[in-house]
Amino acid sequence: MRWIRASKDDKTFYGIVEGDRIAEVEGSPFAEYQRTSRMHELKAVKIEVPVIPPTFYCVGFNYTEHIMKVAARTGQPPNLPTQPDVGQRTNNALIAHGEAVVIPHDATDAVQYEGELVAVIGKKAKHLSEADALSCVLGYTIGNDVSERSWQKSDRTLWRAKSPDTWKPMGPWIETDVDLDALETIVRTNGQETTRFRTNAMLFGVAKYISTITRYITLYPGDVIWMGTDGSSPNLKAGDVVDIEITGIGHLVNPFVAEVR
Repeated sequence: MRWIRASKDDKTFYGIVEGDRIAEVEGSPFAEYQRTSRMHELKAVKIEVPVIPPTFYCVGFNYTEHIMKVAARTGQPPNLPTQPDVGQRTNNALIAHGEAVVIPHDATDAVQYEGELVAVIGKKAKHLSEADALSCVLGYTIGNDVSERSWQKSDRTLWRAKSPDTWKPMGPWIETDVDLDALETIVRTNGQETTRFRTNAMLFGVAKYISTITRYITLYPGDVIWMGTDGSSPNLKAGDVVDIEITGIGHLVNPFVAEVR
């Protein structure tokens, strides 16, 4: 099933994507819902962020090649993590498929994409074993963890390097029928492929992270966990368009624009 959050005629609603149409529901995938008779053409609605998460979790350094390339770029020896570590981001940065990423006027040219699988939590979870961890997942969507690398070096908490307004595109929908091992992530910049990797080739998988988080923190319906990226990105500038495809889920496409002061 493919859940979408969309707006039309000043109303925001959840629906089920069926081909190029949306069956509107009353309620949401995170609680009770009932299908209505209202149908919408996909091209006739505004696609919204698929969920506004209660808590926005993220992981980093979860792919070997990405770690190696970061080490080479910074002149540091590669340091593969020995345990899953979890951070958080801010909801102000979330934007939907098709919306513009705004590059602040004082950013350097080291603005880059990070194409990521996003796990969307569907039910309350605590103390899950790794074997049972995926039982709390509603489905998966796509994220673009836009990053400013010079700020990333200087800001201890990454607040400016990772979470300016508009810097976390997510969408376009939540796909519930996913075979993690079959997924491939492909990123195109201005139509040209710039990154490709096997999505589930993680150092620590979705189940491991969920098990680790729920040992200490309760997950709630609508929470999201961004699972990190592989490879490296070219520097981006105003006018560029980034298309992140995860096979079996869809495409997340966003233009980059300069801040207007």
